[in-house]
Amino acid sequence: MGRNKKDIIIENVEIESVAAEGKALAKVDGTVLFVQFAVPGDIVDVKVTKKKKNYMEGYILRLVRPSEHRLEPFCSHFGICGGCKWQPLPYPMQLQAKQRQVYDQLVRIGHLDVPEIQPIVPSEKTEGYRNKLEFTFSNRRWIEAGEDPDSIPAEDRCGLGFHVGRFFDKVLDIRHCHLQPEPSDSIRLFIKRYAVEHRLEFFDIRNHTGFLRNMIVRNNLRGEVMLVICFYREDKAARTALLDAVAAAFPQIRSLWYVINGKANDSISDQECILYKGEDAIYEEMEGLRFKIGPKSFYQTNSLQAYRLYCVAREFAALKGGETVYDLYTGTGTIAQFISGRAAKVIGIEYVPEAIEDAKANAGNNGIRNCEFFAGDMKDVLTDNFIAEHGHPDVVILDPPRAGIHPDVAEVILHAAPERIVYVSCNPASQARDIAILSCKYRITAVRPVDMFPHTHHVENVCALELVR
Repeated sequence: MGRNKKDIIIENVEIESVAAEGKALAKVDGTVLFVQFAVPGDIVDVKVTKKKKNYMEGYILRLVRPSEHRLEPFCSHFGICGGCKWQPLPYPMQLQAKQRQVYDQLVRIGHLDVPEIQPIVPSEKTEGYRNKLEFTFSNRRWIEAGEDPDSIPAEDRCGLGFHVGRFFDKVLDIRHCHLQPEPSDSIRLFIKRYAVEHRLEFFDIRNHTGFLRNMIVRNNLRGEVMLVICFYREDKAARTALLDAVAAAFPQIRSLWYVINGKANDSISDQECILYKGEDAIYEEMEGLRFKIGPKSFYQTNSLQAYRLYCVAREFAALKGGETVYDLYTGTGTIAQFISGRAAKVIGIEYVPEAIEDAKANAGNNGIRNCEFFAGDMKDVLTDNFIAEHGHPDVVILDPPRAGIHPDVAEVILHAAPERIVYVSCNPASQARDIAILSCKYRITAVRPVDMFPHTHHVENVCALELVR
């Protein structure tokens, strides 16, 4: 180790395993050391960035000897961009790590009584699997290693891409992203080039000034595209000229929207989305069902894996045809409609009103008559009175945000005492916490992870719970 506590360097560290949050783990004199971008079997010199009583964190200063498992990252932005941190890790090892993550959260940390966890469902595609990406405009892009900041001309200081990890105001200009298929890259590069050539102001994230703020590219499995461009302020002439140019260059854009967002954050959930050209939505299909996706709609970002995830949820629901099912956090009603053919009645509840409108439109377009959808905060909508009015649930399906469910929602579910609960989660930690609350009346009968996000540490997990008599 170096003598200066502020500059600790540990040499010839052998990486032992994959750890939580996408890091790898080693042990140095009995102390756990977490290292970014490392692979089990690597021998590395590590620069320590954080030193606590029980653990340290650091990054690779020198790769002394690479692991036999280590792969060359396929993306030129690896290590700077905050995504796809597991590129050096072979995909089978990624799946093993995610399987272990689910076990750790439910059993080792959560102390839940869990049957043998079923094998994780792998993703058919490990690149180009996302159907939605958001890019940010910045008038001061991230300056990469080897660049001289003083020699960069003003027009080359702008960037359009992703936020750099840990820096809210730093945006990495993306040349090529492997997460979404074309024409995503081409659209982004065209817009950046157009904006620079026409001297359109990129957003100043710190001072909240500028014109171009961010953009969202959505696509479906048929290759159709929705584009949403968000402006910080209105400039009708400049806005119209840009939108017309993009529409002319990319006929794949079936739905072109814009937003004028002058508030403090980038979220458009509370903003008016204005259709500029084309259709008001694109559609995804699943077992003959069509799902409408609008600019604010929630839809699982890996379309192929969404189908596999819903198949697991439907299997765990074990429907016989006569059940009343409550689909909580229903989004655009995808799970509700996917399982509706095997249930008597499905009630879907979701916070975002626009998503519920999409859900109702989807059900109508799909000829589904046994689904009802309601908008509002879950803890306010799902009450004993609501259940008394709309029917006692035989099965409850939960697919909440990362934070999990509100304690009031858990109380109502426990009071309603459905025969089965299917809990779909993108965060096994909050899932374990919530199931611990429900375990006073329920036992876990099945667990199966699903990999929705290759090259990241994120994992979806599905648990089946059964009422204990």
